[in-house]
Amino acid sequence: MSKTSCVGRPKGFDVDDVLEKALVVFWAKGYEGASLSDLTKAMGINKPSLYSTFGNKEGLFLKAVDLYEQRPCGYFRPALEEATAKAVITAMLNGAAKSLADHNNPQGCMLIQSALTGSDDCESVKQALISRRRNHQNELKIRLELAQQQGDLTTEYSAESLAQYLATIIQGMTIQATDCSSAAELQNIADLALSHFPGLEQN
Repeated sequence: MSKTSCVGRPKGFDVDDVLEKALVVFWAKGYEGASLSDLTKAMGINKPSLYSTFGNKEGLFLKAVDLYEQRPCGYFRPALEEATAKAVITAMLNGAAKSLADHNNPQGCMLIQSALTGSDDCESVKQALISRRRNHQNELKIRLELAQQQGDLTTEYSAESLAQYLATIIQGMTIQATDCSSAAELQNIADLALSHFPGLEQN
């Protein structure tokens, strides 16, 4: 029998559906703030089902992060495919403003907020989130390096510094969203950041 074979009774619930419900809880309360009772109640399953499906709370959280990266932060990778550096940065800033202002979801960015607080017991989760954010920043750096090679972005600053700068702006917008800044206020921040972004032709 293949090691990947799954024998047993059906779970009796839709894994994707319960994962979406867990995502909402983690997004609103953070990793440490979300208790197992909060999670199982929202997901509509019991603790044994949670453990058998996701391993443990950390495994559930990381699966929820995978789902999160495919949805509210969905502007990130499409932005990297834009034709010019200015279009990439515009799509990043506007995408962040729109996503963070969406009141159909908890406010702020799950990747940032969940890594800011937590006890030593949550260190592995914090490091996993930090690693994901660094990977995103590295992807952006590579795209900006290409823009510099193509003459689409000046080399006055390194692509690494510019990627870090843009990430810092978006992280700041996340804090503003958590503090209940309006959609218009977040878009104003995005517009201001774009108008002063180093290395771009401002026309």
